[in-house]
Amino acid sequence: MYNPRSLRAEEFISHEEIIETLSYARQHKGDRSLIAEIFAKAKLRKGLHHREAAVLLLNEDTDVTQQLYQLAEQLKQDFYGNRIVIFAPLYVSNYCINGCTYCPYHARNHHITRKKLTQEDIVREVTALQDMGHKRLAIEAGEDPVHNPISYILECIDTIYHIHHKNGSIRRVNVNIAATTEEEYHMLKEAKIGTYILFQETYHKESYEKLHPTGPKHDYAYHTEAMDRAMAGGIDDVGLGVLFGLESYPYELVGLLMHAEHLEAVHGVGPHTISVPRIKRADDIDPDDFDNGIDDDIFAKICALIRISVPYTGMIISTRESKAVRERVLPLGISQISGGSCTSVGGYDLPEPEEENSAQFDVSDKRSLDEVVRWLMEMNDIPSFCTACYRAGRTGDRFMSFCKSGEIQNFCHPNALITLQEYLEDYASPETKRIGQALIQQQLGGISNRQVRAKTEALLKKIAEGERDFRF
Repeated sequence: MYNPRSLRAEEFISHEEIIETLSYARQHKGDRSLIAEIFAKAKLRKGLHHREAAVLLLNEDTDVTQQLYQLAEQLKQDFYGNRIVIFAPLYVSNYCINGCTYCPYHARNHHITRKKLTQEDIVREVTALQDMGHKRLAIEAGEDPVHNPISYILECIDTIYHIHHKNGSIRRVNVNIAATTEEEYHMLKEAKIGTYILFQETYHKESYEKLHPTGPKHDYAYHTEAMDRAMAGGIDDVGLGVLFGLESYPYELVGLLMHAEHLEAVHGVGPHTISVPRIKRADDIDPDDFDNGIDDDIFAKICALIRISVPYTGMIISTRESKAVRERVLPLGISQISGGSCTSVGGYDLPEPEEENSAQFDVSDKRSLDEVVRWLMEMNDIPSFCTACYRAGRTGDRFMSFCKSGEIQNFCHPNALITLQEYLEDYASPETKRIGQALIQQQLGGISNRQVRAKTEALLKKIAEGERDFRF
């Protein structure tokens, strides 16, 4: 039944293949010769097959794990350097008709406050996000054809792109909404979205159907095949993810990697991003009700394995995770993080009253964006507000060709520095600005191409003089 080129969910995510893969991995997890071969292949920066990744996942030798971490760190540097892209989620509506048992937005939850932002609300929320310094948002909404039709989402996107406040503007809007039709994905493409993000939640079909007992999301095949419809609808960049903790993590990681292999096989381009959320406490949701939670050590191993298995993909970690966890996994492959996030519908402009809890999950990292930016720089990472590739048409297979060849460094490194300079000039606290200016001067020396370095220095000077929005 397994066929990565098939467009049928149960063939490109074959349950039988996952079971056989895990059996193979259990049998060979201690095979030193095979493990050496797997690492040798991974060092070629072409990725790993899901069976090879499973062998490393189930291996329990601490020396092997350390070797995995070291290689993940190296590949992260090779493809993404020390740049960390910053974004924020914007929840526009929590009305939902699905019955997802792990999400407080489920239709049977009658005590959560239901909210939907008007376009005037969005102006206030986005203005507040611009005043923090954000340039990239991810729209989040429940599935409800009455309250959240595609027309509403499109109107929200249009409103966001037209909000300009002082030096603030949102330059990229990513969208995380329910699986939909090829026609509606084409509408999203025409609205100039960045990445379309859809978490699979779990690749285990039987568990999936139990976790989604009611609503359109119950249809496993329709949900799992959504990325193929999105790409057929013209969307170049798609983002995968599972919600770790719903099903056994070895099953989920293998399924996730198979999905990435499928997209590469069928469309010639794999996932633009992979997210790694873990189930967290929320209104009406207790993570202890689920039996598949993973500890921080396993979580770190999963992040490292994704990096070496799909080395070109961007990896996202949100404020679901604490500062300590984020700090641990950043070097292992993470290239995008949220900062100063609010997971309620509204709350950026004015804090949400306690009696009106509309959050999807509890935020673990509650620091402000300025604190997150300063923290990254203190670790010698470059906080990047860059949206240049999306705006210059370097998306889909064009982005991946640059990324896989390493040429992307010629764009991303200077773009990270000039967008950081914008943030420092317009939004940073005095201490953050001081640390940032020193970091920029240090990082300029790392641009080996003299012409690129000279142009970067010239643009940095123009930004300091008040000009904005440059890109390579």
